[in-house]
Amino acid sequence: MKIALSVSPNGFNERWLDYCKKNNIDCKLVDPCSTSIISDLKDCDVFLWHWHHADYRHQRFARQLIASLSHTKIKVFPNIDTCWHFDDKIGQKYLLEALGLDLVPTYVFYEEKTAADWAKKTSYPKVFKLSGGAGSANVKLVRNQKQCLHLIHKMFHGGFPAFSRWNSFLERTRKLREHLISPWTFCKYMKPVILGTRYGKMTGRIRGYAYFQDFIPDNTHDIRIVVIGKKAFAIRRNCRKNDFRASGSGEIIYQIDAESETCAKKAFEMASVLKMQSCAMDFVFEGNKPLLVEISYGFAVHGYDRCSGYWDDDMTWHEGSFNPQEWMIEDLIKSLLP
Repeated sequence: MKIALSVSPNGFNERWLDYCKKNNIDCKLVDPCSTSIISDLKDCDVFLWHWHHADYRHQRFARQLIASLSHTKIKVFPNIDTCWHFDDKIGQKYLLEALGLDLVPTYVFYEEKTAADWAKKTSYPKVFKLSGGAGSANVKLVRNQKQCLHLIHKMFHGGFPAFSRWNSFLERTRKLREHLISPWTFCKYMKPVILGTRYGKMTGRIRGYAYFQDFIPDNTHDIRIVVIGKKAFAIRRNCRKNDFRASGSGEIIYQIDAESETCAKKAFEMASVLKMQSCAMDFVFEGNKPLLVEISYGFAVHGYDRCSGYWDDDMTWHEGSFNPQEWMIEDLIKSLLP
């Protein structure tokens, strides 16, 4: 057996490489962006690649490469079922609705007039989002019809930048003020605020649709459940101060409670129909009912190292540290066995 890994040290890739070294697995590094990537993989049985939503190159071709490899003998993580809707909230809306899963009510429009007619009839508040973006980037609370019509008009005319320097500056300032990052980290990450990012420059402005979700009140946090194979783990993310957004807040609670367990049960049910190798699911509550906000195959590596344990698919709790990136490789290796 031979495993191919991306040359990039970012994301899951470093832990995958460590696993291969520790277990004496034949491993080669490949560059997914190379024009020869298909021939580079011909002698491999497995290809693992943590491609990133904020890399404009990956957004351009990752799905196409992975879909193409699905026609070969090579086992891939993430496979196409796992990642075709990654960082694509519109795609997720259609998928989750088609499967009948409990999604926060979501609306998408491709004509300005249709969106404006809806805005004049709907109730408020609503949540406006761009289809791409993580950590609550590109997310706004819409309090009234006037604000909603303004956002709709902008989305069908000038649009929004894929990377907002101003929003990035505000978020970094908030984390510095709330002691979530050090002054050194603040200065270190000011470069993209000042100069912009390659992703933002290459992607340009986002326009041509309008996407909204219902605002679910009385949530001071969300629950994130990550399901990998037959195992799941959880964190709670508190909302920013005087804000409704939890994703990317940096305020993570690792203590497991009844809400987490309820969401984990729901997540296992959803994972069985989503057929994803790895699925991070973000839940909020409407009364006692957990509703799915969005999903992702990837997640920040070190944000989960302090989790105290995990559930198996029988909801048996296993106390202790774990490495979810190792689960990903082990599941792929098992799939190669007769």
